[in-house]
Amino acid sequence: MTDRPTDLSSLPSYRAPRHQLFSARKFALMASVVAGLGVAVYGFAPSHRPVDIFTTSAHAQVNNEVRKVEKPIGFADIVERVKPSVISVKVNINQKIARDDSGNGNDESPFQPGSPMERFFRRFGGPDGLPPGMRGPRGRGIITGQGSGFFISADGYAVTNNHVVDGADKVEVTTDDGKTYTAKVIGTDARTDVALIKVEGGSNFPFAKLSDGKPRIGDWVLAVGNPFGLGGTVTAGIVSASGRDIGNGPYDDFIQIDAPVNKGNSGGPAFNTEGEVMGVNTAIYSPSGGSVGIAFSIPASTVKTVIAQLKDKGSVSRGWIGVQIQPVTADIADSLGLKKAEGALVAEPQANGPAAKAGIESGDVITAVNGEQVKDARELARTIGGLAPGNSVKLNVLHKGQDKVVSLTLGQLPNSVEANADTDNGDKTSPSRGTDVPKLGLTLAPANSVAGAGKDGVVVTEVDPKSAAAERGFKEGDVILEVAGKSVANVGDVREAIAAARSDNKNSVLMRVKSNGGAAHFVAVPLAKG
Repeated sequence: MTDRPTDLSSLPSYRAPRHQLFSARKFALMASVVAGLGVAVYGFAPSHRPVDIFTTSAHAQVNNEVRKVEKPIGFADIVERVKPSVISVKVNINQKIARDDSGNGNDESPFQPGSPMERFFRRFGGPDGLPPGMRGPRGRGIITGQGSGFFISADGYAVTNNHVVDGADKVEVTTDDGKTYTAKVIGTDARTDVALIKVEGGSNFPFAKLSDGKPRIGDWVLAVGNPFGLGGTVTAGIVSASGRDIGNGPYDDFIQIDAPVNKGNSGGPAFNTEGEVMGVNTAIYSPSGGSVGIAFSIPASTVKTVIAQLKDKGSVSRGWIGVQIQPVTADIADSLGLKKAEGALVAEPQANGPAAKAGIESGDVITAVNGEQVKDARELARTIGGLAPGNSVKLNVLHKGQDKVVSLTLGQLPNSVEANADTDNGDKTSPSRGTDVPKLGLTLAPANSVAGAGKDGVVVTEVDPKSAAAERGFKEGDVILEVAGKSVANVGDVREAIAAARSDNKNSVLMRVKSNGGAAHFVAVPLAKG
């Protein structure tokens, strides 16, 4: 009986091969014929006995299980349940209009290029990001925009995007049954683009649940929202990817979906097949302005954390250790002697920040927080940002080739963090000559010999356009502060550090560079052989 695969009937994805199903039917037919002739029919010997899944009742059971896996054939039942929780969000902003001196009525956008409001009105507005009603003969205008959102509680709390309600003087929501309510903004978080609003005038709103699970790539997803101001609209697709970084900030961790999402869907929910919100739709990739099947949603786990703080105090406080970090690339890992390109490389600790006070230095690699491995720089930023200021944490740090554990108390992330920069903005004038480092393709000179280059390091006066250094982004005027973890003041220091790296059989050398007076960062430059 050991060859009898009776457990196969419990596998929902199993479907019997066509020839086996035919044999089962043929066997059943033969049995009925023989029974009709009054001949006794006995079972086969155990080693030849037909598998139970080929019997009529078991076969039906397999088909039922397969149908369960193949569901949903349609999404009508799910949509009927979740759609009432989705709202349309309309905002009005009284904005002073900037007019040109000629008085010809050609108004300009009052928002800074790239600001959340400028992006918002380019998404929802008319030409040049100025919606109808903003232009006019007077010095003021009413800006309107539309987005989406969804209730998260029966008493009227709802989630939408920060860029939908940022700066709004008036917020109105329209529910699925066509009723309109006034809402107030409880709090917003620009870093994750999440906003919490409260609808006034009701206490029994249908609401959606934020999912506790993490979506898998390939899972079904339903996007519900207010595209182009048309009202509640549903589209379907799958989860295409997770952990996407779209350049919005260090906390980017978006879910990518291919359900069609268009202008006006911002702030709307992305549902899974359980009817739970797996993400909040926030951005689309679109060369044309319409959906091309690439949309990005804020994970439900992030939304939960943010709205809890917004509801409690109207803002979000994040932990902060005071370091400028960058990814550990394969070249950087090689130059530091790391087996894997993992962790976050400290480019520069902020003066008097928690990390600097704890002894963390430029060139250190943070590999774990409270014993949990750190995959990359973004994961470190998200992990630290998810902890409350004042908490004590233990960081695993690779310091000058040695592993150590550093304990520190988290500070609070400032609303605006300014990068440390050289305040000397004088013109960087190249000296009449520099010293060539042919193996790198760089011509260098002591920084203190070049006006405006500062006092520390060596300045790049020329870059061979065909060199590895040029490929790594070196430009004339860059200042090299360290090579292979050692401070350099002249070309001789650079040559000596490179020779030491070669003697250690390193394939690349790590340099700490300050570009155009900006923040310092690390660059791994491959070493030419010979």
